Amino acid sequence: MDDTAPTPAPILLRRRAVALVAVLAALLAIWQLESARSGVEIESFRVGETPVTRYAEPGADGPLVVVAHGFAGSRQMMQAYSLALAQAGYVAWAFDFEGHGRNPVPMSGDVDSIDGTTQLLIDQTLSVVESGLSREAWEGEVALLGHSMATDIIIRTALRDGRVGPVVAISPFSQAVTAEAPERLLMITGEWEPGLRDFALRALRMVDSDADEGETARAGEVVRRAVVAPLAEHVAVLYSKPGRAEAVAWLDAAYDRESAVSVPRTGPWFLVLFVAVVALAWPLSHLLPARRVEREPLALGPFLLLLLVPAVMSPYIATAFSPEILPVLVADYLALHLLLYGVVQLSGLARYGVPLGRVSPLAGGALILWGLVVFGFLLDRYGANFWPTAERGWIILALAVGAVPFMLADALITMGGRAPFWQRIAARVAFFASLGLAVALDFEGLFFLLLIAPVILLFYLLYGLMGRWAARAGGAAGPGLALGLILAWALGVSFPLFAG
Repeated sequence: MDDTAPTPAPILLRRRAVALVAVLAALLAIWQLESARSGVEIESFRVGETPVTRYAEPGADGPLVVVAHGFAGSRQMMQAYSLALAQAGYVAWAFDFEGHGRNPVPMSGDVDSIDGTTQLLIDQTLSVVESGLSREAWEGEVALLGHSMATDIIIRTALRDGRVGPVVAISPFSQAVTAEAPERLLMITGEWEPGLRDFALRALRMVDSDADEGETARAGEVVRRAVVAPLAEHVAVLYSKPGRAEAVAWLDAAYDRESAVSVPRTGPWFLVLFVAVVALAWPLSHLLPARRVEREPLALGPFLLLLLVPAVMSPYIATAFSPEILPVLVADYLALHLLLYGVVQLSGLARYGVPLGRVSPLAGGALILWGLVVFGFLLDRYGANFWPTAERGWIILALAVGAVPFMLADALITMGGRAPFWQRIAARVAFFASLGLAVALDFEGLFFLLLIAPVILLFYLLYGLMGRWAARAGGAAGPGLALGLILAWALGVSFPLFAG
């Protein structure tokens, strides 16, 4: 139908107010985030096939710090720490592990063996250390800083190479830690990481059984400290101002330096920026022609069938096939799971007479433009890798084979976000329950789905909201197709490449 009635003045005023506040908030956040980069020279290059970004103030001659990211991470995710180190006078080299970010070389080896994938990543880290020492002409010890998965890699690297000095482990876990090594180890965990906090405390008490969080333990040459970043979980810990200040202070003490620098508070501004970008999509969506298909929500019986049948059927069929086509951990399985889920739901929707409705290229195109170009550019600059390498292009296309029908079905069953709230929540819960069933059926093979699930949840929260606003104007089908492409893109740049 066409909505030709004039929009009441109070509603227009509210839209303009939201647009103004969102634009001002986004500009302020960008200014703050760019200020955190001011005075720092940022240069990207390669060490062999490994992409590296160097952060340093002009003429900096401070110690070299090699910075490593966690699983499914990238150099960009470590940017807050890299910038803080650079502004404190250090030279930070952040790199992409094999299979991650813009590194074209897949991870390989046996992930269950220390002599497999872990050893290959240690070798890669050492090659970056070697290149950094040579290029920077640094003759002292090199420091290592890493997050999550990388903490085990950098700790084992420190044990292997005497040129490595102080180590900063963020969200740490490594069975290589002993009471004697590494000799200088700072552990930073988020307040909401209970398991990793327990590990850090145990590692601290290997040196001093009475030591507690926030304290430094010493025994001979061994110096160890464990601190907690307040109000932080596994990702927010990377933006924690107290955490970054602790890292700078730890390295200053290790190198007998004093850094007269105030660590900027970038985490809240990163959050403000993306809330503003999402919020701005609401008034912008009302610039689209107001045409949509009206229908009643599905009755309870058909609705539950459309959730339960694909939620149970998809994991049983997909795990039976166990596809191993894509050089990406669990991506081929997820593509098949999404395809089955979407096709079954679309078939059921057709059976119950739910129309596809008018496909609005304008609404879908606007969502892709905003979600991939604007949102993607800002995310890649300030938060995480979002631009795929050529090697990932066909992987994104393969994922789209499953993601497009899945998101189209999701858009239709939730009426582009206009279905009752409980139905929208139930649709999401059913899908995550389906992924959980898949992991239960093949825990060893599909465990990594648990690590990808937060990416999909974040997608629902951010892109799902923008898709809902676009669907108000152009109907559910166009934004549903667009969201399928965006989901394939987001997963395609997030999954680590892996060649077993």
